[in-house]
Amino acid sequence: MFKGRRRSMTLTCFYHFTHSNSTSLTHHNYNSLITPTFSSTLHNHKPLFHLFQGILRPTIRSFSTTFTSSCKAMANFDSDSVTYLKQQEAAEIDETLMGPLGFSVDQLMELAGLSVATSIYEVYKPGEYSRVLVVCGPGNNGGDGLVAARHLHHFGYKPFVCYPKRTPKPLYAGLVTQLEALSIPFLSVEDLPSDISKDFHILLDAMFGFSFHGSPRPPFDDLIQRLVSLSSHNQSGQKRPVIVSVDIPSGWHVEEGAVNDIGIKPDMLISLTAPKLCAKKFGGPHHFLGGRFVPPAIAEKYKLILPPYPGTSTCVRIGKPPQIDISALRENYISPEFLEDQVEANPFNQFRKWFDDALAASLKEPNAMALSTAGKDGKPSSRIVLLKGFDKDGFVWFTNYESQKGRALSENPHASILFYWDGLIRQVRVEGYVQKISEEESEQYFHSRPRGSQIGAIVSKQSSVVPGRHVLHEQYKELEQKYADGSLIPKPKNWGGFRLTPHLFEFWQGQQSRLHDRLRYVPHEIDGQKLWKIERLAP
Repeated sequence: MFKGRRRSMTLTCFYHFTHSNSTSLTHHNYNSLITPTFSSTLHNHKPLFHLFQGILRPTIRSFSTTFTSSCKAMANFDSDSVTYLKQQEAAEIDETLMGPLGFSVDQLMELAGLSVATSIYEVYKPGEYSRVLVVCGPGNNGGDGLVAARHLHHFGYKPFVCYPKRTPKPLYAGLVTQLEALSIPFLSVEDLPSDISKDFHILLDAMFGFSFHGSPRPPFDDLIQRLVSLSSHNQSGQKRPVIVSVDIPSGWHVEEGAVNDIGIKPDMLISLTAPKLCAKKFGGPHHFLGGRFVPPAIAEKYKLILPPYPGTSTCVRIGKPPQIDISALRENYISPEFLEDQVEANPFNQFRKWFDDALAASLKEPNAMALSTAGKDGKPSSRIVLLKGFDKDGFVWFTNYESQKGRALSENPHASILFYWDGLIRQVRVEGYVQKISEEESEQYFHSRPRGSQIGAIVSKQSSVVPGRHVLHEQYKELEQKYADGSLIPKPKNWGGFRLTPHLFEFWQGQQSRLHDRLRYVPHEIDGQKLWKIERLAP
């Protein structure tokens, strides 16, 4: 009933739950699960909770742990390792979530709809796939679609909603009101263009879920056939909208899939809670799992093996991503123009303005910068360091003076730093002369750091070869014990700050069709006064 997905990320470690519980649950009719009386009764049904307490203390053993160096590597979670649910199991899990485990229908729909929207954003960015037609059914799949439409709007898409069979229930009426408040258009079936492939980039199939029985009735039978025809349209090589199905493709049998291999062939399937058995028949390039709300009790009872959700993600890819032609990877940036008459005359002020924007946007480590150096041999090297201060005199960072970058700067005191703020589609490049800051400044900053970082700076003979990580840990523990009394930790003589004094700034703002804005500041003198000249560079 509920659908979702997730993003690809860093740490993969999932659990194989070993014990099963033989408690059987009475299967309720799907429609009864979404009535107000059902949820209100559950609040007072304490005996059910106590009966279920026996499986709320799962025994878990680690099944596998895999570390990856990239978020996208999480996409390699083996689809054959995932648990696929039969229809009855999926229904029982929903009943348990909304029974003894205390979830409400609107909570689960909100989580599912967010998972759907997030999954779509992972693959189909709004810059390329802006117009989304969300086709909502009469049940909870339709509710998930309504919630997804709201989140898609906030993610930068332009959603349209086709909701043929509205229900008067307050929960769904409230979702409609929320969309109307955002001026999201509602289209009747009659309002839909005869060829929907020309008006929309994404078709979100949120019509029927796993609890649907029988044959679809009008107007859904016709809507499903339109999606089926678009699937075959794609096989002819003609461009068409991508199709995204929530939980199961509408018209599919929840366990057998598309009967006689005739049915919707979505490009993306977003399974919710856990994949249903029919998902094994899904042959599209993108399968995501969403709905991050399965507690250990249910995972143990049904022996679920599911991919982990890394970090704060609400969705996760199942199976390997499709092979991508790297040369075809591109983003059509959309951002405000960056014009000469709008910028600060002083590049330090312009940098501060953009840096404050990066802080306000809550970007991760906005002070991260690529530092490029070259020694006397002229060979360049780059690494990411953290900016620790800037003013009219330049940009400051700290390091071990005997590191590779420290040695290079002692031989060639010229460097370049580069900031990249992806969320704002901005870069700033600064070139200049580098020199050490005063010992007093370095001392002051060193003792402002956490004591663990101070000890780490002493232990690390940066860029030198070490026999193993255990050596670093042993030295760290020795120093930790030595200064356990809280006494002052001395700054190493070979550790301190560098300051880059700029002689060139370049501000880059991404734009459509690769016509990016690049404004360069170079110093020049007028009447003996040092000023900055602003030049536009070809993108």
